Amino acid sequence: MNLVLCDDQQIRKQLLPLTFTRPVSELRAGITTLREKCESLLNMEASWLTEDYLQQKYPFQEAEEYLLVNSAVVMTPDLAKAVKNLGHCELLKHKGKTVAIRSNDIHSQNSTKEVEYSQEIIFIEHPWNLFSKNAQLIREDFYRLTKERISEPLSMTNILTSEGDIFIEKGAKVEGAFLNPSAGPIYIGKDAEVMEGAKIRGPFAMGDHSVLKMDAKIYGATTFGPHVKVGGEVNNCMFMGYSNKAHDGFLGNAVIGEWCNLGADTNNSNLKNTYDEVKMWSYAEKRFVKTGLQFCGLIMGDHSKCGINTMFNTGTMIGVNVNIFGSGFPRNFIPSFNWGGPQGFSKYNLKKAFQVADAVMSRRGKSMDETEQKIMERIYQMEQSAEQGK
Repeated sequence: MNLVLCDDQQIRKQLLPLTFTRPVSELRAGITTLREKCESLLNMEASWLTEDYLQQKYPFQEAEEYLLVNSAVVMTPDLAKAVKNLGHCELLKHKGKTVAIRSNDIHSQNSTKEVEYSQEIIFIEHPWNLFSKNAQLIREDFYRLTKERISEPLSMTNILTSEGDIFIEKGAKVEGAFLNPSAGPIYIGKDAEVMEGAKIRGPFAMGDHSVLKMDAKIYGATTFGPHVKVGGEVNNCMFMGYSNKAHDGFLGNAVIGEWCNLGADTNNSNLKNTYDEVKMWSYAEKRFVKTGLQFCGLIMGDHSKCGINTMFNTGTMIGVNVNIFGSGFPRNFIPSFNWGGPQGFSKYNLKKAFQVADAVMSRRGKSMDETEQKIMERIYQMEQSAEQGK
């Protein structure tokens, strides 16, 4: 039986621009991705059922029988038991939403029996869910990943300001830092580095090979994926991986995709002066929608960049491969492949975008290969069609 993580089309649209470049299950939530949680708790290797242009990078694996799981679901041990116990053609539902089905036909949702799951389930349905639900998800991942394991010792050069849970993976360097796990656990990944003077309040997770720079101030609940470099002040943010905010500046209630770079002294507002509920652009509804949040800052798609001293308004949404520079506040929705700032934007040349992306990725031993280029070309075409259809 093959585990298949299936993208719900409506949810996938609601999660744009983050899902332009990945299936829903590849979003990081807590410490690990949604897929990694499923694979670990179900003890099965997953394949994907997603958009056609993503399938070459994220392939589907054929089998005689499938365990189809909604890729927006945050898997838990109890939910995993319910999914594993599904009989052939049984469908697991939660408050009208499909959670999983066991079937020999990936295109059929027909079932002989519906099973209702009564306990709470977290669905990642909007980009801002990734920071608003991050405290709970970091805790759940932390205790699952560190259960019955022994942390590397914490150096005596550090200052532990309260009792709490800290786990340091092999090869990590933490020297001369201030650590406060009273509000949630602190997890430091393999070969990561926390430089001297950095201050961390949990819940906090730091991926493999990431770097927290000197005198940085990190408030929970914040996650750095692998190969992330961060300085300055950060509060309740999600960095997917391979992105940099290496200098001073404030980032709050934000989600940063992969291969992004925030220039020195970049700041975002995460609270309106009126203290009103924040609205943010929805690709699914093609308008600004209420987030239900008073604190909501920046959502940035993969491969986007901004220059020094960039200032982002509350509730700003930025697409894929956007390059922002110039004085003043840019508008709070910038579609993919735009180049400019408050003084105006022009279309980002696709060939130039590939050159920049390849230069950035080569620093981490990766490349803008043909598969990646085809994905970017498709996103470029979709965004052009969307703009022409306005």
